[in-house]
Amino acid sequence: MYNFLSCEKVSVSSLNRHAVATRADVGTPKAQCLKKYFSLIFPECHVEAKVLLYDASSEEEILSGHPDFVLDCIDNIDTKVALLAACVHRGLKVLSATGAGARADPTRIRVADLKESTNDPLSRSVRHRLKKDYGIEGGIPVVFSLEKPKVKLLPFKGPSGAEENPLDYQMVPGFRVRIIPVLGSIPAIFGQVMASYVVTQLSGLNVQTEPIVNLDSDHYQVLHQRLIEHEESLYGTAAEVQVRKFSFNLSLLKDFELFLKGKELWGHIDGTDVAPTSDSDKSKDVVSSPSWVVLDARIMSWLLGLVEPHLITNLRAYRSTQSMWNYLKKVYHQDNDARRFQLEHAIAMFQHGSLSIQDYYSAFLTLWHEYTALVTADVPVVALSTI
Repeated sequence: MYNFLSCEKVSVSSLNRHAVATRADVGTPKAQCLKKYFSLIFPECHVEAKVLLYDASSEEEILSGHPDFVLDCIDNIDTKVALLAACVHRGLKVLSATGAGARADPTRIRVADLKESTNDPLSRSVRHRLKKDYGIEGGIPVVFSLEKPKVKLLPFKGPSGAEENPLDYQMVPGFRVRIIPVLGSIPAIFGQVMASYVVTQLSGLNVQTEPIVNLDSDHYQVLHQRLIEHEESLYGTAAEVQVRKFSFNLSLLKDFELFLKGKELWGHIDGTDVAPTSDSDKSKDVVSSPSWVVLDARIMSWLLGLVEPHLITNLRAYRSTQSMWNYLKKVYHQDNDARRFQLEHAIAMFQHGSLSIQDYYSAFLTLWHEYTALVTADVPVVALSTI
C-alpha cells in the first residue's frame, strides 16, 4: 500500500519535473495525479491519495499505523522540520530530499546523514531548526547535492510585470511563492535515488554510500575518533594511532586551491567573486545560497584550521580570504633559500628505514612535490628559453 500526501496541484511551471503529469493534469492535485498513473502501471497496488497539508493537527492521521518508510519531499522549512521531528520521535524510518533547484550536475548527488550534508542551504536551515527546536542533531538520511546552487530565488513579478511583495500572494502562510530555476532531470534523479535507497533498505541489501569528505578540522577529529574506537575494538588499545598535523607549505596551498575550485569558491581568492556593495545584494532568502560574507568567513576558518598554531596570530589581522591568502602566498610562494636547502637535505638523507614501500614512496613524493613547486614557482615565460 502506498500513501501519497500533498496539498499542491500540478501547474504548468512544474511540468518539466513531473514524470507522470501532462497538460491535461494541470490543476489536478499532485497526490491524485500520482494515484491515477500508479493504478495504470500496477492496478493490483492499493494507493491512497490525500490532498492534505502536514501539520500538528494532521500528524496522527498521516503517520499512524507505523508506515515502513516516510519520504519527505517538502520544500517548506517549517513543515519539513515538523515532519522529520515527528518521524524521529515515533521511531519511523524517514528519508528526506533537500534542494534540487539551481543544480545541473547529477554526478554530485549524494546520500548521507543530515549533519554531513554540505553546500545545501535547505539542509543547513533544517539542521539548525531541528537542533534548536527539537534537540535533534543527526540520524536522518538525506538526498542532497554537493554542487553549489548556481542562482538564487527569481524576483517575483505581479500581473502588471512590476516587482511585488511575494507575501501578498501566498495561498498558505509560510510557503514560498517565488521559485528557484529547476533543471527537470535533477529532481527526477533525486527521486530515483530515494526509490533505490528505500528498496535496498527494506530488502536488507547493504549498500555502502560514498563518504562525504569535508576539509575541516572537525571532520578530521571525527575520523580520528572513529579510528581510535576501531583500533580499540579490534586490538584492545589505540596506542599506535598517531595523527600528525600537516605542515602548511606551498604544496598544501596548491591542494587547497584545488579544493576551493571544486567547491566553486576560488573566486574569493582570485577576485572574480567580489564582496557585494549594496544592502540589496547582501540580503538573501532563507533557502537561497549563503551570503558572500558567510562564504568568505567559512574559507577563512578552513585556512585557520589548516595552518600551524604559530601562524594563526599573524592571520587574525586579515579580514578577507583574499588578503589572508595573499599573506600565506607571500610567506610560502617565494624563493625561500632556507626551505629549499632543508628540502634538498631531507631528500638526500631520506631513508627507507622501517617504513613500508607504500609509506616510503608516499613520504618521498610529498617532499619532492614541495621541492619542485618551490624551485619552479613563478618562473617567467621568457626565462624558460634559457633554461
